[in-house]
Parts: sequence; structure tokens; C-alpha cells
Amino acid sequence: MTDVFLYDAVRTPRGKARPDGGLAALSPQELVRSQAAALAARCGDFAPEALILGCVTQSGAQGGHIAMLAKLHAGLPDACPAHSLNNYCASGLSAIGAAIAKVASGEVDVALAGGVESMSAAPFLGDQATFYTNAELPPRARFVPPVLAADRLANGEGITRAELDAVALASQQKAAVADNDAALQASRIATGALTGEECIRPQTTAESLAAAPPAFGELQAQYAGALEGATFEPLHAVAHAPPICDGAGLALVGGEGLGPRPRARVVAFAESGGDPATSLTAGFAAMDKVLARAGLSLADMDRIEYMEAFAFTIAKFLRDREADPARVNVGGGHLAKGHPMGASGAILTSTLLDALDACKGRYGLVVLTGAMGVGAAMLVERFG
Repeated sequence: MTDVFLYDAVRTPRGKARPDGGLAALSPQELVRSQAAALAARCGDFAPEALILGCVTQSGAQGGHIAMLAKLHAGLPDACPAHSLNNYCASGLSAIGAAIAKVASGEVDVALAGGVESMSAAPFLGDQATFYTNAELPPRARFVPPVLAADRLANGEGITRAELDAVALASQQKAAVADNDAALQASRIATGALTGEECIRPQTTAESLAAAPPAFGELQAQYAGALEGATFEPLHAVAHAPPICDGAGLALVGGEGLGPRPRARVVAFAESGGDPATSLTAGFAAMDKVLARAGLSLADMDRIEYMEAFAFTIAKFLRDREADPARVNVGGGHLAKGHPMGASGAILTSTLLDALDACKGRYGLVVLTGAMGVGAAMLVERFG
């Protein structure tokens, strides 16, 4: 197995998923093309031997094999195969993992991988899958919205509303500062007219968070069958959920000798499934697996990007794991900047590389978690 490197990784700013959002006028394939063009400008000429693209809602503007459409729109070589991948919220990182496996096996020398989600064009659950509402499935196999899982888990894990407020406030505060930090935004590519993160709410205060009512309690009745009649206290307010948004990210993955200097070496990659009843904890399982494969611990990590799927996930991580909070999500996270589902893993990969470069750190970790027991994690070593 050959060493695999991240030669570069770039991302769009995240735009609000509404008609007047900063990226809403751009097609999903244009979001991908802009990132491919940025990688070519930064890394020089290369001929990708695969394009692997994560995307969750593959219908409407994102239907019809979005990776193939993006390949054609970006002018990539005809011989380059394209793969559209859906692994829910981990899709963008799963796509990068698939590229890593292709390079490590010798199947390809260089690949583009990442993700895209235009939630203004293809709304959440917009593919109208039968799975989302099928009452004939056994309860354990029925779809449970991730925000409902977050409320159930927060109750079961003893995460308090005060803890949810604290992590939401920290995310907003760090994001507001980092938005103008050139080092932390070194790989964020202005796209269309959008130059910065559009979803950050710098006016957020501890008082406004404490006053916000829980927003998702009515879902318990709607999904009573999947919950088998279980009820629990609604805890998450809108501010404890990542804003829906548009965005894309792309990484250049390859073996040795491509030409440009790599930004990082991939030390380990791992994915994990999980119990759908505790769906948002699969990221923890993937993280534990990748650390074990690398023979390293959280204490060895100079920077960590832990996806703020909902406030529960990051609150549990900071409470239960021995990680220095000063090294976690240093530029803010999804609670402030938003979650363009299929793109998030690629965006956080780019964010991690910027954060490692900014602190001149050695090891970095990115962790994604999603609905119904989806988790992925990657550990990298920065080239100093």
C-alpha cells in the first residue's frame, strides 16, 4: 500500500439556503467547477483519474448523477470516471476516503474528491424517498430526523440545556472572529459574489440562547412509530441546530511525486456504522477506530474539526473525551457556519488543513457524524 497525500483542499464560503442566498444563483455543478478551478490554479496542471463527489439530496438540480454533470461542467478529462456518493452527512468525507483507497491500492495516481450540496435548490428530504415515511418498516429501520435523535440523545446522555447553550455560543463567537482571519481562511475560495460565511449570527448572546424555546418537540408525535412511543424533553432550539446552507469543497488526493508539495499525509481513515437509535454517536466510533489505526490519541492532535451536527454532539465530545477545547473547532463550527450536507466532510477537511497550517501543528483529526448511524473520521499529518 502506497502513502497517500492531500495535496490541497479548498472550499466555498457557506451561503444561506434561500432564494437570495449568496450561492443560490449558482448551480451545484458550478460550485464544484469553481473549486476544481481553484485547485488547478493553486497546484498546477494535473489530470484527475477519478472524481468522487458526495451529495445527499440527489434529485432535481442535484439529480441525474451530479458527479458526472460536475465533471462535464468542469471540463475534466473524458477518461476520468465520476462517482456520486450518498452517505448522509458524512458523504464529503466518505468521498475523500474512497479516493484515498483508490490511490493506496494503486488503482489511480490522483483523484479529486469532496462534496456539494445546494440546499436552496434541493431542500432537505427533497428527494421524497419512501423510506422517510414508510410506516410498514419495523420501528428500528424507520427514518428518524437527526434533530429528533439529538433531543433523544441529549436526554439519555444527561446533556443539559445550559451545555447546549454554551457550545452554541462558543461556535458563534469563534466563527465571527475567524471569518476575517486570513490564515484560517487561506483555502476558502470566494465564489460568485460571496466572500465570507453568510450564516454566522454574531449578535448571539448567552441571554438570547437561554431565552430561545425548544423548536422540535412536535416531531416526537410525527415519528412516534419510529420512537416506539418513547417521549422525552425537547431541548434543542433553532440555534442548537446548524443552519441549512449551500456549499462545496474539493480535495486533491494522490500518491507521491505529483509535482506540488503536499499539505498533509493521510495517516489513517475510518468509517463506522452505528445503532440507528443512537445515530449521532457513530462519529465517536469512527474517531476511536481511526485513532487506534494510527496508534495516536486525542492528546496528540494539534487541531480537531469535530462536526457540530447539533449542539449535542460537540457538547458530548467536549464533556466525555480528553481533548483540549482550545484545539477543537478553532474557527467555529457548523452551529455557526451551517451544514451543506454532502459537502461538509470536504469543507471540514479544508478547514482542518488551514487550522494546522496556522498553528504549525503536526497532527489533525476531522470527524463527521450523521443520521441513522453514519460516521467517518480521518487523521492527517501536516507537512511542516
